[in-house]
Amino acid sequence: MKRISSIFLAPAVLLFIAANCEKPVPDPNEGLVTVTYTPSEENFPNPERGFYAPAEVFSADGRAISDQSFSAARLQGRSLYLLEFHLTDYVATDIAEDYLQTIRIKFQSLRDGGAKCILRFCYSNGFDEKDKPWDATPEQVARHIAQLKPIIQEYYDVIMVVQAGFVGSWGEWYYTENFKDNASRKALVEALLDAVPAERQIELRTPAFKMKLFGISLADTLTLAESHLPTTKARLAGHNDCYLSSQNDVGTFNGPSERKFWQAESLYTIMGGESCEFTAYCHCNGAETYNGALKDLALYHFTYLNVSYHPSVLRRWREEGCMEEIRKRLGYRYVLEEGQFTKEPEAGNPFQIKLTLRNDGFAPAQNPRDAELVLTDASGKVVKTWKLDSDPRYWMPAQQTVIDQTVILPEGIAGSMTLHLNLPDPCATIHDNPFFSIRLANEDVWDENTGYNSLYSFNL
Repeated sequence: MKRISSIFLAPAVLLFIAANCEKPVPDPNEGLVTVTYTPSEENFPNPERGFYAPAEVFSADGRAISDQSFSAARLQGRSLYLLEFHLTDYVATDIAEDYLQTIRIKFQSLRDGGAKCILRFCYSNGFDEKDKPWDATPEQVARHIAQLKPIIQEYYDVIMVVQAGFVGSWGEWYYTENFKDNASRKALVEALLDAVPAERQIELRTPAFKMKLFGISLADTLTLAESHLPTTKARLAGHNDCYLSSQNDVGTFNGPSERKFWQAESLYTIMGGESCEFTAYCHCNGAETYNGALKDLALYHFTYLNVSYHPSVLRRWREEGCMEEIRKRLGYRYVLEEGQFTKEPEAGNPFQIKLTLRNDGFAPAQNPRDAELVLTDASGKVVKTWKLDSDPRYWMPAQQTVIDQTVILPEGIAGSMTLHLNLPDPCATIHDNPFFSIRLANEDVWDENTGYNSLYSFNL
């Protein structure tokens, strides 16, 4: 029997054979067509974000917010109001039915006009002796909240957030004779949490109120897993009404830990407010001793600011050239970068959609938001809608989000089709109103008649 001798190959030869015998790595994008989108520099209105117009409402005012004010606000890229209802005439009595009706009228005018509000109730419009009483007793406030609860429940669709209010001058929780202890303030907040639907947050004036009233420390800041749940911890947000107005924002912060607390929490809870003094801290860009507005707004994830106050601060931002950037970046600003789609789609077969987007805003969307893929035919008729497997509340600022989803195209469809991204309000009362849908910051994607953002057109 003939022995077969062993064959030895040099290592370099073995490496050559191995390299050329490896299986090719499949391209994950093979079979997809790529579409790139052009970013828009336009300042346009989007729901639940931006500069707000303040509106004080007194018991003698039974008028609705005018159509002219809505139109003017939209032309300036705004869709948000602060509705501050003054209960001055009812410090010691129940709220009269005619004023309750005024409140309903204001909410209905928001719904009809395609706008939302930051909501606050207060008793006094000043802090001098002549302005007393600054607020009502805890018992009377509880009665008022009970009266307001059914109205808030009915119109919460047009309420972006509720400020705790009620306590002290302007409802800002400072000048008060009736709420000097933590127990009474905590009871008020708990009454509001009950009165306001779980889909909405309650804003407290300083981080210390949330921390002290509810026993929360810096180590207990909201996590991703805890965020946007119907819990007290997840529903308590903040508003800073002396923003960039001193080293501690005129008592808003008691130290670095409270600043870190709001910086962390505001990624998952609404943050907004206004400035109250003109100081060196409100320059557009920072220096060694302060952040400057642009960096600070990003650190605290600001969703809204007052368009009217403080006028000197706003003027500085215009003069230093950062106002337009602030206008565009308050809250979310979602920008499509790229879309990839099945190259040869067929009715009844899987169709892959891969979207890459970024958030150029200071914050993500904070309230519940539907996200849908909508397929329309050449006439614009909706052929099919699919729920998107992604939540816009987690499309984080300064981050890229990739959404990869495969759907099944309906059987029997043919002709020209267009796929859209629709980000409507989840409330049935306004779900189909395009004023309440999110517009992406891209050129040539927005349809103002439907509220859809066009992604891709193809033929079957």
